[in-house]
Amino acid sequence: MSIDLPEAHARALDNTHEVVVAIHSSQMGDPTPCDGWDVRTLLQHIVSGNLWVTPLVSGQSIDDVGDRLEGDLLGADFVSAYHRSAAEAAAAFRRKGAMEAPCAVSYGPVPGEVYCGHRLIEALVHGWDLAVATGSQTALPGDLVEACLAVVEPQLDMLEGSGAFGGDHTVPAGASPQVRLLALLGRAG
Repeated sequence: MSIDLPEAHARALDNTHEVVVAIHSSQMGDPTPCDGWDVRTLLQHIVSGNLWVTPLVSGQSIDDVGDRLEGDLLGADFVSAYHRSAAEAAAAFRRKGAMEAPCAVSYGPVPGEVYCGHRLIEALVHGWDLAVATGSQTALPGDLVEACLAVVEPQLDMLEGSGAFGGDHTVPAGASPQVRLLALLGRAG
């Protein structure tokens, strides 16, 4: 399967945007499938992750960025914060040479293509997490699920070893691609 990672990433961001716009401010304290994270904390994590893309794809290191992306990134208008961060991340990965650019991420320098694949997973699956938490539509676009599986499956040992994807990774027999993806990432779907 040949994947246009920047395009798949942008579409995953758009899919999550639909969930974000449906969130009511009264749901910000509601729990999510991410252990210990409420809706606001998860949104903060997603926006922060989006904002890290431009500096890392542009050759900056985590030390170069420093504490610029710490603190409250959502402000009073979490929808606008998400929208701006998603547009910035999508544009950064679509730039010429971004897929080949060395990115000094926390798990070591990787090509932009690897980083984009990981951000694709983050955007789509955390959108699902928000949808579960807020009662939105949890069906994910099939082609984006397949794109995520194409990234996850060859890297499963490394992803499991990172500790970022909780609990049981047992995939039910006959599982749909979405259920398989969610199970591989420690979620019951």
